[in-house]
Amino acid sequence: MRAALAGLVRSARHELLSFDDPASALGHGIPEPFLEFGGACVRSAAEQTAAVRRIAPRHGLTHLAQPWLCPGATRVTDSIPFKMVVADRSVAAVPLDLELHFNGVLLIRDPVVVQALVRTHRAWWDTGDNLTRHTVPGAVPAHLQPVLLALLAGLTDEAAATRLGMSGRTYSRRVGELLTDLGTTSRFRAGAEAARRGWV
Repeated sequence: MRAALAGLVRSARHELLSFDDPASALGHGIPEPFLEFGGACVRSAAEQTAAVRRIAPRHGLTHLAQPWLCPGATRVTDSIPFKMVVADRSVAAVPLDLELHFNGVLLIRDPVVVQALVRTHRAWWDTGDNLTRHTVPGAVPAHLQPVLLALLAGLTDEAAATRLGMSGRTYSRRVGELLTDLGTTSRFRAGAEAARRGWV
């Protein structure tokens, strides 16, 4: 697997396109060297090709310390259709399960299929946002994590404040801070947004 993907990346001379979710492999028991291999491939591609265009879901970058410093050009969207790598618009690699390269990939050289994948990438690229420190939400602040869990558990403010050992006033203030961080005034929408960001 590693040899096939590394060979594909090395073969790119002009352009490397990808749909990538760096967080998709977390929690699947995949060996650490393989997880590190993905980042090494992207760095290698950025050094040797004229253009590297990577599309990633916002939530998939939250575990990276500084995702806006990723090599090449990256755009973020709410989701990606599947994982994929296309080298020089001539060869594509798509995971057999569409999410994890670790479980095997299908190498595609048929020009019609590769062109369809390139067009799919272009359509998502055109609707994505340029990656900056402001477009990728970070992890939930540590002091707000218990508040978020209390909201998701459906506890009343009084019960949550008692359980967390804080005054009702402090709890209310932290709920307000959490809602602000999530960009909403609705507790229901806050839960949905937290899930979308991968906070829960």
